[in-house]
Amino acid sequence: MALKATIFKAELHVADMDRNYFQTHSLTIARHPSETDERMMMRVLAFALHADDALVFAKGLSSDEEPDLWLKDLTGAIDKWIDVGQPDEKIIRRACGRADQVFIYTYGLRSADLWWEANRSTLDRITNLTVANVSQATSALLAKLADRTMELQCSIQDQQVWLTNGDLTVHVEPIFLKQPALTES
Repeated sequence: MALKATIFKAELHVADMDRNYFQTHSLTIARHPSETDERMMMRVLAFALHADDALVFAKGLSSDEEPDLWLKDLTGAIDKWIDVGQPDEKIIRRACGRADQVFIYTYGLRSADLWWEANRSTLDRITNLTVANVSQATSALLAKLADRTMELQCSIQDQQVWLTNGDLTVHVEPIFLKQPALTES
């Protein structure tokens, strides 16, 4: 018998001063049986960083054809493809062909560094890709926020994030390994 996903509920209050976005989202998060609290909370962090009424959790771990989160326009075209972890370089290239913007949030200690070094030369050439890393210490603290029912407040300013449940506050400072080049208009 296959193991089923564990369902988590989160009330996420986002105050993003960088985007002038202030909204509350009621999230239902299905944690895959092989997924850790750390990875699940990285998905919540990714949601907060890109919060939008149309942003949804996708199949992620269950499918190579879908990211962890995505934002589609009204025609079904993919505006944002967001993955957490260390996806295969072929999946990233395919995602960059399908979506306007692709975001990868890596975490962990040495494995994230090794993944980036192994894929950097190929990924550096992709123009619509952003890769950011969250330190091992920070992602481990994010895991401590996980609860079956969560109420989280997220403040974002100057690309720094504070995520709290009222008892524990985690300061997240993503390190951007790759960002799209700015184009002149």
